[in-house]
Amino acid sequence: MKTAPAKQVYDKLLSVYGPQKCFLEHMTPFQLLVATILSAQCTDKRVNMVTRELFQRWPDAESFASCGREELERAIFTCGFYRAKADHILKAAKAIVEKFHGELPGDMEGLLQLPGVGRKTANVVLGDALGQPGFPVDTHVRRLAGLIGLSGSSDPEAIESDVCAVMPPETWAQFSHLLIVHGRTRCPANRPGCAECEIADLCRHAKSGKEKPSAKKPAVRAAAKSAAAKKPAKKPAKKPAAASSPAPRKPRKPNTKA
Repeated sequence: MKTAPAKQVYDKLLSVYGPQKCFLEHMTPFQLLVATILSAQCTDKRVNMVTRELFQRWPDAESFASCGREELERAIFTCGFYRAKADHILKAAKAIVEKFHGELPGDMEGLLQLPGVGRKTANVVLGDALGQPGFPVDTHVRRLAGLIGLSGSSDPEAIESDVCAVMPPETWAQFSHLLIVHGRTRCPANRPGCAECEIADLCRHAKSGKEKPSAKKPAVRAAAKSAAAKKPAKKPAKKPAAASSPAPRKPRKPNTKA
């Protein structure tokens, strides 16, 4: 991949949406870590609704490490997958307290040692809470990277490597935010708005002309149903008449003469 297209996409999206910031509300790097864990398979809006009360009850790693599992599960229930998420949060909090003396690790290597923390979560914390280069690859970024042509892979780590290889580190976090907001605004899954897209001239998918407007599909289906309704119904085939069986012969009288 060449540097120019990625930089052009970045510049265009920045001019359209302006500088973006993390969509998850937080006051500390640890709170962003928790919020990012909760955001898996859940909307940012829902996570923010939950964490406003959650962080009042448990504001730091020490308080989370000592809270009860069932109590935490009830508090995050509406975020979905609450048992697994509670397990990750509790184990990560205890690891921070016991292994890192209550301080959140400040680099990728240290963050990846925390239970339940992958590269996406670590990149979010690095880029949005610790002021370090980080390019989080979520579902929107992965989808748009393939459609636009920023990467030829669907693997998040490979996409991260491809983009970071051609973009300045100071743009990584912002580029991820811009792709996410564009994915939500203009290019949602299975129905990209290529006709109105601000980066259509830079996008491999839009230039390929593969978009099929979803609005026409119901009409096509309706026309097909109408045509089918006009066809005359086939008359059921006549069953062949049953062959008549010969009449049974009368039994002959036995000859009784000698």
